[in-house]
Amino acid sequence: MNRRFSILPILPILPVPPILVLPLLTVLIAIAVAPSATAQERMSMIPAERQTEAQKKAVADYKALRGADLTGPPWSVLLRVPDQVMPALEIRLHYLNRSVLGSKLTELAILTAARKWTNNWEWNAHSTAAATAGLSADIIAGVRDGRRPDRMADDEAVVYDLSLELQANQGVSDATYAKAVVKFGEAGVVELASIQGYYAYLAMVMNVAKITVQPGAASPLERFPATK
Repeated sequence: MNRRFSILPILPILPVPPILVLPLLTVLIAIAVAPSATAQERMSMIPAERQTEAQKKAVADYKALRGADLTGPPWSVLLRVPDQVMPALEIRLHYLNRSVLGSKLTELAILTAARKWTNNWEWNAHSTAAATAGLSADIIAGVRDGRRPDRMADDEAVVYDLSLELQANQGVSDATYAKAVVKFGEAGVVELASIQGYYAYLAMVMNVAKITVQPGAASPLERFPATK
């Protein structure tokens, strides 16, 4: 039995115009090195059908208190230990609604913790909230860049100094403490210290889970730079 073979024509390889070479290489490199969000993230939201009864209760209690579904970080990560969800949320709502420092200074303190722990999720949420609360763009940029902001008001400087000193040294000097007590009272000092602890806790949990940024958001923070 004779078989007939057809020979396909060899098509010429057309040269790529020089003007297209660099854009094409850029796209190819980006595709090659960019990891997917799902590959990076270690602890995404647990689907409802896989949740334990304790986790389902935490999700329902969260929605009842906050009026919104529990769908994303840090709460979706904390859901692995459901008993942590509601206490953490109650502390968050305290800072949101009843902080003795007021919203602007509270957000400044939160930003220092987010910057120290290089947590872009926290930073993106709270840099927006800080601007809404009246914190200047120059101060926000200074904290982001790891440098002492210029032209801070006295109360802003006290918040900044105590927050960074506590994060760096695991304590504060008598001079820093005295300034904070004069400005805010003992309740304000406790508020400042607890903000650093609470937002470091959330940042560490999210960093371990490799939570990066909100969908479509930028990553403004790189590794924390040397103190300037």
